[in-house]
Amino acid sequence: MSHYVKTFHAVEIGDGGDGRWAERVRPAMEDAEHWLTEEGRTPEGAARARRLFEEHMPELIPTLDRLSAQLASPRAGTLLTLAAVRPFFSGCTQIGTNGTLLRNYDFAPEHCEGTIVSSHFLRPVIGMQEAGWGLLDGMNDAGLAVSLTFGGRYVHGRGFALPIVLRCLLETCRTVDEAVARLRTLPIAIPQNVTLVDPHRTVTVHVGPDIPLTETPDSCAANHQHLPVPDEQERVTRTRTRLAAVQAAGADVAAMLRPPLYQYAYDAWLGTVYTAQYLPGEGRVTYYWPGQDWAHSFAHFAPGTRTITLGRPSEPDDRRHTPALT
Repeated sequence: MSHYVKTFHAVEIGDGGDGRWAERVRPAMEDAEHWLTEEGRTPEGAARARRLFEEHMPELIPTLDRLSAQLASPRAGTLLTLAAVRPFFSGCTQIGTNGTLLRNYDFAPEHCEGTIVSSHFLRPVIGMQEAGWGLLDGMNDAGLAVSLTFGGRYVHGRGFALPIVLRCLLETCRTVDEAVARLRTLPIAIPQNVTLVDPHRTVTVHVGPDIPLTETPDSCAANHQHLPVPDEQERVTRTRTRLAAVQAAGADVAAMLRPPLYQYAYDAWLGTVYTAQYLPGEGRVTYYWPGQDWAHSFAHFAPGTRTITLGRPSEPDDRRHTPALT
């Protein structure tokens, strides 16, 4: 078991045009071209990514252009479409119930951006930023919250990475029903599970390049879509165990902060980096770590930093698994 010291940032960026967004993301984004697929690095691939974005997310084209213009890389515009990026695979558990979205994000701490962003591109949005302007989870001022987990199957197709899809849903939709309808129209690059919550409805759906959008019986998800889960996958990820645990616990923050939902396999890219509880009807979110929390809202966003020590040496985890980044 290794310890990781992770600094989380909370930043207000407005519409992204005054330099605050660029100042925060420029160092990481200009070293991120390795996330592009081989096709995405070609002029033809870049053009295809742009056309896909224009077709499916036309409302966000002005924001895409405004942001990419602030980065020096000639491939910034392609990268920010998130329509030509290599797949990445993570852990995570999430549940929606009674107007609450609760999730654990499990990944390699050094590869999680760790930036909580308050933005106003098309409307006010607060969420955990990923890949420049995508979101791992977030909420908007209309009372909609969304979150993602990896779907557990290693397939890849032409389409968008989920962080930009979550951004699109929060920028353009007011309700779960609107967001699910929009999600049905978007091509998705890898299998993902999405939980959506508003004050009146909660749902989890499975999406991916090889399946139609499918609503689940329960509004929760871990890291599988279809049963049975292979024994080796369960040994590594404990996805069935975590799903059963979150089904039993409901939206209980304390349960999320202890095993089996809270994971310590950081060296295996499967440790819990943060817990987030969204109350979108109230416009509030709190990020949790054992013994610490950090609250934000549309009324009182709190820019600053928090440095967290992750890891628990007293109970080592002997799993050895590094997700394929291909």
